Amino acid sequence: MRPSPDRRTFERPRRRIVGMRRLRGMIRKEFLQILRDPSSIAIAFLLPVLLLLIHGYGVSLDATNVPIAFVAESPSAEAVSLGEAFAGSPYFNVRKFRTMQDAVTALTTHQVNGIVRVRDNFSGILDPSRQAPIPIQVILNGVDANTARLVSGYADGVWALWLQDRVRQAGGEIRPPVELVSRIWYNSEMRSRNFLVPGLIAVNMTLIGALLTAMVMAREWERGTLEALMVTPVSILEILLGKLIPYFIMGMGGMALSVIMAVGVFAVPLRGSLGVLVLTSSVFLLVSLGIGLFISIVARNQFVAGQIAIIVTFLPAFLLSGYIFDIAGMPRAVQIVTHAVAARYFIAILQSSFLAGDIPAVIGPNLAALVLMAVFFLTLCGLKSKKRLD
Repeated sequence: MRPSPDRRTFERPRRRIVGMRRLRGMIRKEFLQILRDPSSIAIAFLLPVLLLLIHGYGVSLDATNVPIAFVAESPSAEAVSLGEAFAGSPYFNVRKFRTMQDAVTALTTHQVNGIVRVRDNFSGILDPSRQAPIPIQVILNGVDANTARLVSGYADGVWALWLQDRVRQAGGEIRPPVELVSRIWYNSEMRSRNFLVPGLIAVNMTLIGALLTAMVMAREWERGTLEALMVTPVSILEILLGKLIPYFIMGMGGMALSVIMAVGVFAVPLRGSLGVLVLTSSVFLLVSLGIGLFISIVARNQFVAGQIAIIVTFLPAFLLSGYIFDIAGMPRAVQIVTHAVAARYFIAILQSSFLAGDIPAVIGPNLAALVLMAVFFLTLCGLKSKKRLD
């Protein structure tokens, strides 16, 4: 009688959660599909370049070459000198008018954004016997309150420098009771582009990361290629990893291209380490890819997935992340909502890395928030994904 075989002989071999051979096949298949479909390459590399060029050159908080009207009621030497001081400032484009009525008409028709009026008794401004001060009048268009405040500050600066120079030429000296010494840290050039471009990178990568997985996965649902994968031995985890890894590599390539443009094209200083930048960018990209993957699971149509990706990622990142509008100035309820926007944390990291360097007190908490969001969305994708067609 033959001995009974070991029971383990008939047991089904245990299957690994992730088979490296199957995963390599999925990744290879995904890269081949990317090469055959250039839309993914355009999203990863062409779209960030276009967005950076459009927003980098088009969006600016600097008020330069502002058109203003200069009215001198009496063309004295002092009035002419003050007009030349305003004309020599890089912040103003001076247009001279003879009467105040003409200047008001130009302001009303939006030909100029402000009026500098010098009265007829301005010639005696340096007369020590004069008791009452001789003011100059500055009228501004307050429709854009931010620009009006900037122009007002620039006008005060031109006036103060001109007055100090005239007093020095007359042999006198202005001794203010308090001497202010200003020191501007981290952005000494006062270029708004240094502040905006790092935030723009985060906004762009939010949209691009979500579109890479949302649109591409939705397209595969429409074409039926994912249905073909469902009948193969590939597990759902291997399918998800096979989708994430190639687009993660492409997204990091787009991120590297954006950083090169920020430093090379827009001359934004990079004071932090590349290692920290790569680490934080990787975590943030996982968040964006996870959001896009979840969108593709919920909406299996390209048009719907694209609309959801723009509404869920780009608009909140543009409006609620601190990219342009200061979060501290928002209502309390809106400030609470901003904690759900991943770009808020990445923008804080990028602005610190580019302008101030690696500050642990800034990078640590924001990176921890991004890690939690990445774990949340990727886990949600794993729980929501089922290897079935319904």
